[in-house]
Amino acid sequence: MTPSRVFLLSLVTGATVAFVWLVAPFSGAILWAVIAAILFEPLNARLLAAMPRRRNGAALVTLIIITVVVVVPAMLLGAALLHEASVFYDRVRSGGIDFGRLFVEMQAHLPDWARSWLADIGLGDVGGLRAKISQGFANSFQAVASRVLSIGQGAFGFFLSLGVMLYLTFFLLRDGHALAARIERSIPLPAEQRTILIAKFVQVIRATTKGSLIVALLQGLVGGFTFWLLGLPGALLWGVAMGVFSLFPAIGTGLVWVPMTIYLLATGAIWQGSILFLCGFFIISSVDNVVRPILVGRDARMPDYVVLVATLGGFELMGFNGFVIGPVIAALFMVTWDLFGNSEGRAPATEPEGQGDAG
Repeated sequence: MTPSRVFLLSLVTGATVAFVWLVAPFSGAILWAVIAAILFEPLNARLLAAMPRRRNGAALVTLIIITVVVVVPAMLLGAALLHEASVFYDRVRSGGIDFGRLFVEMQAHLPDWARSWLADIGLGDVGGLRAKISQGFANSFQAVASRVLSIGQGAFGFFLSLGVMLYLTFFLLRDGHALAARIERSIPLPAEQRTILIAKFVQVIRATTKGSLIVALLQGLVGGFTFWLLGLPGALLWGVAMGVFSLFPAIGTGLVWVPMTIYLLATGAIWQGSILFLCGFFIISSVDNVVRPILVGRDARMPDYVVLVATLGGFELMGFNGFVIGPVIAALFMVTWDLFGNSEGRAPATEPEGQGDAG
């Protein structure tokens, strides 16, 4: 490798690292702008077909639709969630909701063998256990309240990131095809492998967002509506919790409705617990199996264990953005190794027959 080539590669690497460091504060906005542009590209293409040679107009109309359909409802839901969380916290702090008392009542309805088992593991001291549970929930909600306050103080940063996201989405909708073509040409791979890599990236983005976020929305709506019908407090909070947990395959919404079902049955609310169990087992948990194949098709799905590990890892490293980035990284890992294996397997076939006999 010539010195000029080494210098050029070093310059490209340094400039890339510096640019990534520069835009890192808006990494979430950039990610969701790319996701929005990929998801709504078919709509933008239809609008562009209806108004040829007006790329700005088509992109602007698509951006307005994104704002009305996605951004505004999400902000309204967030505001309602913060309000209900603050009300719930006030009730816990004032003693209106005593988790220690609720646990003691549930413990009183348990059979003798269950109470003996709790005593064996150190959970038989009713008074001490009640104080510990109440104090633990009070501390937890105090931490949540402080996070809510920090979110309110960071409102300027949130709206700045939202503006960057919408701004980038407009240009990605308008110039996305040309930008994707430039990126594809820059990848030092054969044309066939470049096409497969780019197509898989777009497919995973669509599958992850449509298959995970939309299913999460549906499961959260069904779960929250079920809680509301049963007259359980905090239906919105529980619905959002089920929507978030549904992003984790296999375990999912059961982390919410199963403990609540056990609590209702143990405290004597038999019909409420039975209805919640039936709805959770047959409806809430079945949404994923029914809706996801319709949205993304079965071929786009990765194994559930891969999605679970990638989602947990992404969430641990990057927060909410990790729900998307984790599965995308896992899918790209799988497709790159698949490309590598196929290229290695086809390597001998590229040599013309008889070449070894020449001479």
